[in-house]
Order: sequence, then C-alpha cells, then structure tokens
Amino acid sequence: MSVEFAVADRVARVTLNRPERMNAVDATTERELDRIWREIEARDDVSCVVLTGAGPKAFCAGADLKGVGKSGVDYWVESRPDGFGGLAFRRSLDVPVIARVNGFALGGGFEMVLGCDIVIAADTARFGLPEARVGRMPLDGGMVLLQRKIPFNRAMAVLMTGKQFSAAEMFEFGIVNQVVPAEGLDEAVDLWVAEIVACAPLSLKAIKQTVNRTGHLSPAEAQSLRTPALIKALQSDDAAEGVAAFQQKRAPVWRGR
Repeated sequence: MSVEFAVADRVARVTLNRPERMNAVDATTERELDRIWREIEARDDVSCVVLTGAGPKAFCAGADLKGVGKSGVDYWVESRPDGFGGLAFRRSLDVPVIARVNGFALGGGFEMVLGCDIVIAADTARFGLPEARVGRMPLDGGMVLLQRKIPFNRAMAVLMTGKQFSAAEMFEFGIVNQVVPAEGLDEAVDLWVAEIVACAPLSLKAIKQTVNRTGHLSPAEAQSLRTPALIKALQSDDAAEGVAAFQQKRAPVWRGR
C-alpha cells in the first residue's frame, strides 16, 4: 500500500509509504491520496489529520517520474485542481491538517506542506523547491502559494535558488510552527493533536471552512458570509454544551451535532 490510512480517537493518520522512493508520489499514490481526502471529507468522526512520510529520511520528495516519459508540458496540462497530492490547493477539506515533517520535504512534498494548517518539523528536516535546477517549475502550488504565505523576498529566495532550507530557517520564515529534535517529533505532534481534538469538531470545521472560502474577500465581505458549516455549528447541541461545560467548570462532551 503506497499510502497508509487509519482513524482512531477522532484523528486520521495519513502516511506516504514509499520510503524506498523517499515517499515520492506516483500516479497510484496520487489517486489513493485523493480517495483518502474525499473519504475524510465525507466522515463526521475526524477532528484532525496528521500527514507524514514513512521512515526517518523523507516526508515526501515530490513527484516520482521514474519510468515516466512525460515532458514538462505533458505534466502541466494534466488537471490537478487541488494541487500536489490533492492537498496543496484543496478547499473542501474542512478539517485541520498537521504536517509531521520527519525528513526531506522537496518539490511537491513541500507543496503538500504548504497545503497543511500546522507544520511540526524535526530539526533534521529539509525543505525546498528544486524544480528550477532541473529545468522545471513548481507547478502544483509552490509558485502561487509560497508568495502568499511569507514575505516576497523570502519566497523568491526559495523559488529562485532551488536550494534546500533547514527546519530552523523555515520556522524563521513562518512556514513551520515548531521545530523539535527528531526523537521528540511524535510527542510534539501528539500535543498539538490533543489541543485540536479538545475543541468542538463542528467549530473546527466552521472555522476552517470560513478561512478557506473568504481569503479572497474583504474583511467586511468575509464577516457577512454565512458558510454552511458556520450555520451548522452555531445551531448545534455542542454550542450549548460548550457554554454549559464552561459554566459548570467541567470538560465538555462533544457529540458533533
């Protein structure tokens, strides 16, 4: 199986499982990832997703074109409306996604990181968009997402050099939320997961759906948009439960309705 997928305790864990290829994404893996994202979107028992790569060496080294005779134009004209791995541009996945970056996140792997909401990286992780060094371009998110997430000159330093950057540098840039020793990566990710799962699942969906659908609007226009998830959360039993639990000084019991 090129992608491992499991759900437990409201947490979906998605693991790229091609360590012999540095978890590079081939056509089969791309299809499986899209299937997994669509399944998560349809489920109501997931409050958080953790995306990572198998093995200690790589998160994802990008597209696996070994044995594929595609030209740059051939690759470019293929439809990828959701960006690399079906994630970089995805706006229908209304669940927080944590990138657990255990190693190299290069090319499309970095583009998948840019599609995540929170990024926790081992101090040994490396990031980069090396496409220009091999006569290609970061077509599936890198060119258009990075400049919108960090200062222009820093984005251009990544795009125009193709060099690799450390986790510490990406933290300074604002791409990475936390850098930890490799041996402490799982513990750090689990702490973030616990904080997210402690929140009302419908509130999480409403927040992310609102963020995803209003980035192009003015603040006033965004404030007035009534997204379906927002209305559902406001009218939910969990909305009343949260207030009651606060008043009674107890932990809330979320039912997702």
